[in-house]
Amino acid sequence: MQKRGAHLWADRFDRNTEDLFALQDEITGRIAVALDSELVAAEVGRRTENPDAFDYILRGRASDAMPPTRDKYAQAIELFERALALDPRSVEAQNRLAIALVARVLDQMTSSAAADITRAKALVRQVSLAAPRHLLPHLAKGQILRVEKRYAEAIPEYETAIALNRNFINAFGILAECKLFTGSIGEMIPLQEQAIRLSPRDPHISIWYFRIGVAHLLQSRIDDAIIWLERARGANAALPYAHSHLASAYALKGETERAIIELAEARKLSGDGRYSSFARLKALQYWGVPNIEALYEATYFAGLRKAGMPEE
Repeated sequence: MQKRGAHLWADRFDRNTEDLFALQDEITGRIAVALDSELVAAEVGRRTENPDAFDYILRGRASDAMPPTRDKYAQAIELFERALALDPRSVEAQNRLAIALVARVLDQMTSSAAADITRAKALVRQVSLAAPRHLLPHLAKGQILRVEKRYAEAIPEYETAIALNRNFINAFGILAECKLFTGSIGEMIPLQEQAIRLSPRDPHISIWYFRIGVAHLLQSRIDDAIIWLERARGANAALPYAHSHLASAYALKGETERAIIELAEARKLSGDGRYSSFARLKALQYWGVPNIEALYEATYFAGLRKAGMPEE
């Protein structure tokens, strides 16, 4: 009995030690994320040898760190363009401009998607060999592959970015989406939860809430999906896809009037008319490998039909 008790105490000690190390890692990660944000803010007012270009880059970074909206993307892109005009060889300006251009396409907040993608691809070609050990070129390349629906190829780019900086939280969320579309739906929620733990007040937290909601919706956990999608909408009402998925979830729940309102809001916010019909929606988006596409058909699409979206 005494020996067994010693084993139980040792097991409990090991678990407590593991929990302590996990908590220590999480606290360290949060400090690193917060410190990075503070450094950006502090550097905005600092003079450098190239003050104008550097100032535009830092102002662009500060703008880009805000929650996703059309105005935020327009402002960040303009600032990075001004930095490049002053210093055409700035690798950071090229990378961040490419990332911002693709991000507003992915967030359905542009009316010039083709031009944005073309510009971003040209920028990525220029910088892909310039800084191979920096995370930004990998993130930029991953974004290009993602917007081209080449999710399996994008995964190594995001994983490399994370390996170069374990606290690069945005990469965790994007990686989660790539994992979903390549068939690994089980990895979706843990990756997003990790990002939320590292940065619980992050400006992009609405997108992380949204992806957790999607994971629940696709697995027919409608009540849980509604909770997370409402959190996403509450954190940033400018996300058209949060409204469209809420429309689907509400409709599947039998709350048709609320579903109609959310679908109308998604149509108003989207820059490319993708919520006007299923033909348009399916033409503009990728729905994953066959098993994931089947889940979308059984849940998201079924709910949108109940909410009144026409086929053509």
